[in-house]
Amino acid sequence: MRTPFVAGNWKMFKSVAEARHLISELVPGLQAVEGVEKVLCPPFTALLAAAALLEGTDIGLGAQNLHWEISGAYTGEISPVMVAELCRYVIIGHSERRKYFGETDETVNRKVQAALTHSLIPIVCVGETLEENEAGQTAQVVSRQIRQGFAGIGGFFEASSASSVVVAYEPVWAIGTGRPSTAAGARAVVVDVIRPALAELFGAAFSQAVRVLYGGSVTGSNAAEYFAEPEIDGALVGGASLKVADFTQIVKAAAG
Repeated sequence: MRTPFVAGNWKMFKSVAEARHLISELVPGLQAVEGVEKVLCPPFTALLAAAALLEGTDIGLGAQNLHWEISGAYTGEISPVMVAELCRYVIIGHSERRKYFGETDETVNRKVQAALTHSLIPIVCVGETLEENEAGQTAQVVSRQIRQGFAGIGGFFEASSASSVVVAYEPVWAIGTGRPSTAAGARAVVVDVIRPALAELFGAAFSQAVRVLYGGSVTGSNAAEYFAEPEIDGALVGGASLKVADFTQIVKAAAG
């Protein structure tokens, strides 16, 4: 059985003071929900304050990115060692990183390796653009992102350690647009593309044990539709994770 997983990606929102306020409002409701792995991913500047507020709770803390080198002359970057001081999780390869900051399957792969080396759980994002979707290239693009993003890291995994990585299917055309994929459409990509690509790399047992999330305009009102699909194990939530009632409702829906 795969434990449901819900992560909130706050993106570039919330000052430290605002993050403290939001977390203080979120914790009681999230703590009341059992059977779901819950993670908050605020901006880097709020991680220290968030870590203090989440200490002693069952709510995990994640970063939104990292660099693959442990140190060096990389102005503006954050190393896996720095992230691991405060976090257990890290989002890697989000479509906004790929679109605006030039991330590639190769750099995603280096970041995944860095995260695993430093005992971080990477939440690895994959997904096609609207143009790729309309051209019938979804399977080709997502399969390539899985194969190249996870290339050469079989040594990190055994079937029993599939909990050390999470995959998030986020069709780019659904992120922040209010135009989510259908639950059936998301399920089809998970079943027909993502799990087979993982099985090709790491074997069927590993593929079936990895949690695969959906992301892209997930809200409190539509989350249950996705979680009703047994192959969708949770959600990577953007805008709704900044709204206490919405995010709490999503986590409750994941609990079933």
